[in-house]
Amino acid sequence: MEYRVRAARITDIEALVALSGDRLAAGASGSLGSADVLRQLVFLPHATVLVAESKRDIVGGAVLAIRPSVRAGGYVGTIDLLVVDPAGAPDAVSASLIEECLKSAGNKGCASVEAQMPEEPAELKRWKRQGFVDEQPVLRRAVDPAGRRR
Repeated sequence: MEYRVRAARITDIEALVALSGDRLAAGASGSLGSADVLRQLVFLPHATVLVAESKRDIVGGAVLAIRPSVRAGGYVGTIDLLVVDPAGAPDAVSASLIEECLKSAGNKGCASVEAQMPEEPAELKRWKRQGFVDEQPVLRRAVDPAGRRR
């Protein structure tokens, strides 16, 4: 399966919400629906919304949100949503989406990236292959911010 990862557009949001299914509905408690929040995030500098597409169909998506953290010594990126169509190539698509989120976090000056602990063992293996470690209640990976010397 050939696919490409790119920044989401407003026109991608409905497909991303449909692919996400119950994952977005479970967390929605505000006055805005999840699609409305995603539409706003597309334009905000402290967020990155990505989609993976294959033959013009959305086969995956990810949302990275950036927040300041004194304890982390800078900014922390949170992969708030990672969703992949199980009918495609979930390992390859999720790895590409996570990699792009890590690049974006580094470019935005993040010291680390965290994600919610997945419920499925197969998903946890995908995260660990990307270098994330279990730091209950989240998974975390250090990131080199852009411009920082090693």
